[in-house]
Amino acid sequence: MNKRWTIHKIREFVEKNSDSKLLSTEYHGFSQKLEFQCACGNRFEKTFTKFKNNQQQKCDVCQPPKTSR
Repeated sequence: MNKRWTIHKIREFVEKNSDSKLLSTEYHGFSQKLEFQCACGNRFEKTFTKFKNNQQQKCDVCQPPKTSR
């Protein structure tokens, strides 16, 4: 069964599974970029899918992007 994510469920997931904080107040779908604040204080944007599935839960300073193949 497909889980329907709401901004409240996303906020709970972020609080329980990362050191980052969700700053966005609306969620319109999986392709929307959400704004987060890293534990270091930097703000960054990621889709929730990347945040959740690819473990990209920090800013580019704390967790540099992987180099392409």
